[in-house]
Amino acid sequence: MNLKEKLKTIADGWQDASTQEFKGHPIANLIRKELVEEVKANIKDANSSYLVKSSAGAGNWASVPWLAILNPTITTSTQSGIYPVYLFRADGSGIYLSLGFGTTDLKEKYGARGGRDKAAELRNQIRGKDQRLENWNESIDLRSSTDLGRSYELATAGAKFYPSDSIPDDDRLLSDLKEILDIYSAINLEIQVPEVVVPKTDDHTVLSKPFLLLAGISGTGKTRFVREQAKASGSLKETYCLTSVRPDWHEPSDLLGYVSRIGASPTYIATDVLKFIVKAWKGIIKSITFNNDGTPCDWRGFDLKDIKPFWLCLDEMNLAPVEQYFSDYLSVLETREWNDPDKLEKTGLDYCYECDPLIKGDVFSGLDSEAVDEDNKPSDRLAKQLGLDLKIKHDNDIWQYFLHHGIAIPFNLIVAGTVNMDETTHGFSRKVIDRALTFDFGEFFPNDFDAFFEPKIKAKTLSYPTSSDGRNKQALAHTADPEGNLSIQFLTSINSVLENTPFKLAYRALNELLLNVITTKPESEIALQAVWDDFLMCKVLPRIEGDIDKLTKPNSEQNILEQLETVLKSQLNMVWDTQNRPDLYRKIIANEDEVIEIACRSKAKLNWMNQQLQAGFTSFWP
Repeated sequence: MNLKEKLKTIADGWQDASTQEFKGHPIANLIRKELVEEVKANIKDANSSYLVKSSAGAGNWASVPWLAILNPTITTSTQSGIYPVYLFRADGSGIYLSLGFGTTDLKEKYGARGGRDKAAELRNQIRGKDQRLENWNESIDLRSSTDLGRSYELATAGAKFYPSDSIPDDDRLLSDLKEILDIYSAINLEIQVPEVVVPKTDDHTVLSKPFLLLAGISGTGKTRFVREQAKASGSLKETYCLTSVRPDWHEPSDLLGYVSRIGASPTYIATDVLKFIVKAWKGIIKSITFNNDGTPCDWRGFDLKDIKPFWLCLDEMNLAPVEQYFSDYLSVLETREWNDPDKLEKTGLDYCYECDPLIKGDVFSGLDSEAVDEDNKPSDRLAKQLGLDLKIKHDNDIWQYFLHHGIAIPFNLIVAGTVNMDETTHGFSRKVIDRALTFDFGEFFPNDFDAFFEPKIKAKTLSYPTSSDGRNKQALAHTADPEGNLSIQFLTSINSVLENTPFKLAYRALNELLLNVITTKPESEIALQAVWDDFLMCKVLPRIEGDIDKLTKPNSEQNILEQLETVLKSQLNMVWDTQNRPDLYRKIIANEDEVIEIACRSKAKLNWMNQQLQAGFTSFWP
């Protein structure tokens, strides 16, 4: 089939296909493979580096199938940047060849209404750059009933329509394609896409949670990993703090400091960790706002793109009981809230972040209740210990804010605990695992002795999360799970096995799974299943431990590990028996755009855990 025949086959068969089973359907395969190859063959002379991506849906039929041509120097994702794209009407009545652009990042920064306004600005800007676009339609009608389908209509700077009953011959189709590629090439040299302030670039992977457990055998490079992360996104001097956990730590004061009453007046004994937290806040706060009575009421931050991650490495974290000395952090971690809609609307801010205090303000202000010397107050001395110069207005304003509101968890603080799982250390309760991203370090970042002198692969640079609510459908819209329903079904299937066990998952797990989808932004079903696979490794399997009695339900012939294997073989069908799932946390040094393909991690781990269970007892850890 030539290009015309492929386009017509898809358009004519779309409505019937969308009522049939999605997996393996010929129309879906035609869009994903044959149409992609046809377009690649016809544009190779224009620019051999162009990427061609297409979608018929992810797990279910899309409302509007598409095929996009991307210049990788501009964008590698349809969520941002400018690109030519074929868009098929939802009712199969025709196809548009459009010069489109991504709107996801615009919506994330400006909101739904603001995103539409910015899209209109960008459309007018693009059309004004090349007179040839006057011969291309300014608007399109995809006849879609979904928000995602309608969003494509907003993101069109020029289009030509081909009715499915009168698609022109290849000469005309390829002439139009050549013209739009010429326009695309010329415009990309000068167009300025509205800046979208997000802390994720091609070089950074945004985490879904700012608390990591890096677990594994000693000497695998866990501490060095944290150092390299700080070095990649900031500097060791400014954005890295190493704290060795002591076996005698049993309360939060060991980590955050305490009030000492030895001497003439109370004194707060600050720790390196508390000083580092204050330094992280200084990297966030641009100014403090005050009420009419002079009391500090809120803070305003720098642009997110200018705020660096601060890495706190708690070395040998489980030498002491984590639930004891880390309890305050674990509780407050769950109070983080990003971008409250009411506050954003009221203040007009680009972003807002709120969190309960780790240390309440009256703990600091109360130090002065017994002060004798007004010029040498204990709170002033503490401010100096924490790196704040009260003679500088910016520092003094921040301190006044802390005295009234306390010190919360700064959003740019990433806590990474290194963990050696052996008989000399403490285990982790599900309370800790539920609140962390638990990495089996040897599985995610394996040592390669053959590449010791000349490494070929390195870890991606990680950054802090900028969302806390997985119900953000705008952020999900351009992922392979645009409504979140596929991930909900996935977790429901897991819970069907874990029902009536202490390992059952709740809302927190679902929220974090959806946050993983939002931050990873998988564009294909395989990439989505890779997210699920890593979620199992980080959040689900580490919860499971016990003997055969604990892991076998009454009247069941299989233990829950065997039942999980049956469910996951279906849910992860595209990666379960293959070596083709993308590695989301590592990249190839020589070609960072090349995807590393690996085997399904959870399959191997489940098999290993089940073998251990046959010997009497199993857990996630060796």
